[in-house]
Amino acid sequence: MALLNDLYQIGNTIDTFAPGHYARVYEAVDKRDGRQVAFKVMRLEHVVDGDAQPRMEARAFINEADLLTRMAVSPNVVRLYDCGYLSARDENPRGGEIESYGLNVELFRQGIFRYAGRGWRPYLALEPLPRADSLLYVMKPNTHGARWRLPTEEGIDLAYQFAEVLAHAHRQRIVYLDHKLEHVYWNGRHLKVIDWNSSRLIESGGQALAQQIGNDLHNLCVGVLYPVFTGLSPQKGALVAQPADQAGVESRYKDITQLDFAVEPTLSKGIQQWLQQGAQRAYSSLDQFRAALGRAASAFGWEIGFSSPALRAARTDMRDGLAKLRQGQEALREARDLLRDAVTIEDIGEDLEAELRRLLGKINEMLQYRVIP
Repeated sequence: MALLNDLYQIGNTIDTFAPGHYARVYEAVDKRDGRQVAFKVMRLEHVVDGDAQPRMEARAFINEADLLTRMAVSPNVVRLYDCGYLSARDENPRGGEIESYGLNVELFRQGIFRYAGRGWRPYLALEPLPRADSLLYVMKPNTHGARWRLPTEEGIDLAYQFAEVLAHAHRQRIVYLDHKLEHVYWNGRHLKVIDWNSSRLIESGGQALAQQIGNDLHNLCVGVLYPVFTGLSPQKGALVAQPADQAGVESRYKDITQLDFAVEPTLSKGIQQWLQQGAQRAYSSLDQFRAALGRAASAFGWEIGFSSPALRAARTDMRDGLAKLRQGQEALREARDLLRDAVTIEDIGEDLEAELRRLLGKINEMLQYRVIP
């Protein structure tokens, strides 16, 4: 039996902006190959019940590992590197023993009774993603009255990429279901989807699969795309982390069939109609969802068979402009960090310190009114 510290160097938590209900996630290094990973560990209270039997939450880790291996073909799904169990009972593991199975999910499944019954916790070593790419992290307001949304071009792009994720999933009878911003990572061009522990492999008949596919598309429109295009929660409030337990996943958007676009009147009527139809469960298949998206996207130069050369040329310029904006915002953040470092230096004098603080205030004002989250 190996020791945890022989295989992994565990660092600090990386989920503080949206802590998981069942698990915590830490930065870590796999010492076997030097790879940086996100080390996801189940909270101790969710491992076993009073009869020392593995709880449903512990089984959810096995479910997630299984689905991630099935979805490894998709470049938009977070990658699984390792799974297993560890004996450490402190929330932030720093020692103890570990049983590592790599990508052998079947051995991981068999180990649940041997290890979870002894209080060992399941873990997953996952592809690490930059916090700055988490849509909840970058879109959640940090001051009262602030609200951001993605540019329509990026929102359409994200929607098409998410549709590709669901296409890979639905072909394998997998439904994602757990749609919320904290599970969506976006850098302006590329999507990554995390947290598949509440997703399902539908093994029953075709009717059950069709119903769950309808739920998947409804939840996507309500739980991810509406916030992306408006900067608001579908519960008609500011963006906050959503409940993460299984009951919350099933009931989170169940009764939401009407979306409010009054707060974002600049959003095109075509995009509004496409999302509203999704909230009203008008899409029973990805083909229907994509067709409606294509009609809305054509007004923005997407080459779906309806747009003109002028629209496509304007879209090319817009994409290049958005890329420059993102580069500029990143340069502003880097400049802010340099000035912050300078203002902490001792004995720089009142005049220079005052000037640094003035510049920092102006940079923060610019970032507060940024175009892109």
